[in-house]
Amino acid sequence: MSLKTDTTLPARLRPSPNHNARAEGVAVDMLILHYTGMTGAQEAIGRLCDPRAEVSAHYVVEEDGTLHQLVPEARRAWHAGVSFWQGARDINARSIGIEIVNPGHENGYRPFPPAQIQMVAALGLDICRRHRIPAHRILAHSDVAPARKEDPGELFPWDVLARAGVGQWLEPEPISGGRFFQEGDSGQPVEALQSMLALFGYEVAIDGNYDRATCLAVTAFQRHFRPERVDGIADMSTITTLHRLLQNRPASA
Repeated sequence: MSLKTDTTLPARLRPSPNHNARAEGVAVDMLILHYTGMTGAQEAIGRLCDPRAEVSAHYVVEEDGTLHQLVPEARRAWHAGVSFWQGARDINARSIGIEIVNPGHENGYRPFPPAQIQMVAALGLDICRRHRIPAHRILAHSDVAPARKEDPGELFPWDVLARAGVGQWLEPEPISGGRFFQEGDSGQPVEALQSMLALFGYEVAIDGNYDRATCLAVTAFQRHFRPERVDGIADMSTITTLHRLLQNRPASA
């Protein structure tokens, strides 16, 4: 299969063999953002194009804003892995994946340069317009795989993307004192928190026990929507921000 650009943005073609057919009747309705977690762009692209790695993404954005397309959008790239969101488990079947070049938490995690974010925003806007992807379904890899992934992480400027028209964002509730919940707690307030997390999209049991899965979901939520403090503790800032985001969603979400 020959690779052609799907976007009108300037993109270099770097075909990856790591893809397969999307499931019949499943529309693309999600955009998943990743970081590469490797020392440089060429190392990352090399791995994403290596058939032995069995991993890929539709696009890679370098730190200087250079854009590469690796997989046709019509095909199922292998980027999300074991994942879940709002009842769906095969996230690859219904999503476009963008890998953003950054060393990641294990290799010297650093802020994302403006030129890179400008390209991610432009590409995201283009993809979402063509596929009619709603703002609340533009997610981090860590959102759909909180037990395994941290990317693109707490330094990723989701607020900048939202101002460009890509993704759901509102200013987080300020961090203050008050009651909070953490791993090991239990009771009706924890059950209410779990209900909100599950409604938002995370895979958690609604049983009133603040278990490891609940802690990881809270951590993932904080990385994306309340990045000032990422600790897995559901303080009032986290809970209020989650509640406001749910209220801000369209009724059909």
